Amino acid sequence: MKAIEATFRLLQVLIVLFAGLGQAKALEKRDFPEDFIFGAGTSAYQIEGGATEDGKGPSIWDTFTHKFPDKIDGGNNGDMAVDSYHRYKEDIQLGKEMGLDAYRFSISWTRILPKGKLRGGVSKEGIKHYNNLINELIDNGMMPLVTLFHWDLPQYLEDEYGGFLSSKIVVDFEDYANICFQEFGDRVKYWVTVNEPWTYSVRGYDLGISAPAHCSPSLGNCTQGNSATEPYQVAHNMLLAHAAAFSLYKDKYEAAQKGVIGISLSAHWYLPYSNTNGDHEAAYRAVDFMLGWALDPITRGDYPFSMRTYVGERLPRFTENQSHNLRGSFDFIGINYYTTHYASDIPYSSFSKAVSYSNDIHVDRTGMRNGIPIGPQGASTWLFVYPPGIKDLLVYIKERYNNPTIYITENGVDEYDNGTKPLEESLQDTIRKDCHYNHLLHIREAIRRGVRVKGYFFWSLLDNFEWEDGYSLRFGLYYVDYKNNLRRLPKLSARFFSRFLREKTTSLEEADLINTM
Repeated sequence: MKAIEATFRLLQVLIVLFAGLGQAKALEKRDFPEDFIFGAGTSAYQIEGGATEDGKGPSIWDTFTHKFPDKIDGGNNGDMAVDSYHRYKEDIQLGKEMGLDAYRFSISWTRILPKGKLRGGVSKEGIKHYNNLINELIDNGMMPLVTLFHWDLPQYLEDEYGGFLSSKIVVDFEDYANICFQEFGDRVKYWVTVNEPWTYSVRGYDLGISAPAHCSPSLGNCTQGNSATEPYQVAHNMLLAHAAAFSLYKDKYEAAQKGVIGISLSAHWYLPYSNTNGDHEAAYRAVDFMLGWALDPITRGDYPFSMRTYVGERLPRFTENQSHNLRGSFDFIGINYYTTHYASDIPYSSFSKAVSYSNDIHVDRTGMRNGIPIGPQGASTWLFVYPPGIKDLLVYIKERYNNPTIYITENGVDEYDNGTKPLEESLQDTIRKDCHYNHLLHIREAIRRGVRVKGYFFWSLLDNFEWEDGYSLRFGLYYVDYKNNLRRLPKLSARFFSRFLREKTTSLEEADLINTM
C-alpha cells in the first residue's frame, strides 16, 4: 500500500511540475509586459578576481577563504575567480549575444574604499573600473542593475568594530553608497542596496559556514559568536544601512538621476507537510522568518509578529525614527527565489534544542515527503526545483504587502561539475533550461493575476566561485572551463534563451540547439 501511495505522490509531483508543457509553445517574450526586463546576474567576489590589484583592500571573504581553506570545497578562493575584472568586455558580449536587456552586478566595496571608510581614501582605479564596466554595458545595449553589497564586507571594518554587528556600519555604508551614487548614478538607473540579508546573517552568524564564521561553539565549528543573538543584530543593522542609503538617494540624487532603488531578499516558499493547523501555521511562520524578517520592517516598520513571539527580547527593537525611515524604503523589491520546502510544526513541548535563529522557528523544513522530493533536486542539498512555488510566493507578497513592484533578481539551479564531466555533457544543461522556462510560465500566470513583476534575472550569467562550494557547483548559463584558460562556452540554456529573447520560435521540448546558432 505504501508503495502505491509513494508512486501516486510522485505522479502528482510530475503533473504539477510539468503542467505547463502542453502550453510551452505559447510562451513567448511578447507574453510579458512591454517594459519587462530580462537580465542575468553576477556578484563581485564570485567573478571578478583581481583580489589585490589596483589598490583593492581585503574583504571578509578574502580573509575567510585563506584562513579556513578547509571550509571551502577544494580549498579554493576567489583570488582569480573567473577573471571578469580583466575580461568584463568579453562577458558583456556574452550578455549581448544572448539578447539580455540588463546585467546585474555588484560593486566590491573595497575596490572603491580599500579600508571601507572615507578616511582610508577613495580608489580612483576602482571608480575607473566600474565606470568602464557601466559604459561598456550601455554601449552594448544593456542596462546596469547595481548591487552595493553582496557579502564582501571590508575586512578593516570587521576588525575595527565587528562589521554589521555594530551600528557604526550604517554611517560607513552610507558614505560608500554616496560615492557610488555620485560617480555612477548618472548612468545607473537601478540600484539594490543589500543582497540577501537573510543569507548573510544566517550562514555567517548562526550556522558559521560563511564569512565571517560566527556561531555558538555548541552549534558549529566556530571560535566566536552567539547564534541566539548575533544573526538578529546583524540583520537589524543591515536593514538600517539599507534605509540610510535609500533616504540618501531619495534626498540627494533621485530628482536629477531619476533612478529607482530597492533591496534583494531571499525567499523560499513553504507548503504545509500535512493538513494540520500546526503545519499550516508552520509554513507561514517559516516564510516570516525568512522573507518577512526584512519585508515587514521595510513595509510596516517592524518585524513580523511571529518573530516577536518566538524570539522575544533577543530580537532588536527599532526606535520610532528608525521605524519611520524603514517604512516604505523601496521603489521595488528584489526576490531571489530558488526552491520550495515542506514545513512541519515543532511544538514547544517537544523542543529541547540549543537557542539559535534556526531553532527559534520551531519548524522542520525539508524538500522530501514520504521519501519523495517536492521536485527535481539540484546539486545543493536544499535546492529542489518547484516552479509553482514562485507563483504562490508572488501572489502571497501581492496580497500581504500591498502589491509592491517586484523584480526576480535571482532564480536558477545548480549542477555538480568539478571538471571531470565530459565537456559535451556539461554543456547539455537540460535541467537549467527546463527550470527557467517553467518558472517563467508561472511568473506569467502571476502577472495575469495582478502581481507587478517587472523583470527576471537568470542566476547566473557565468559559472563562478560558489562560496563554500568553491568551483564544484555551477549555476551559469555559460560554462567556464577552469582547466583551459577560463574560456566561456554557451550551454544549452544560453542558446535556448537567446532564441527566446530574440522572439524566435521556442518550446520546452526544443532541446537540440547546440549547433543551431
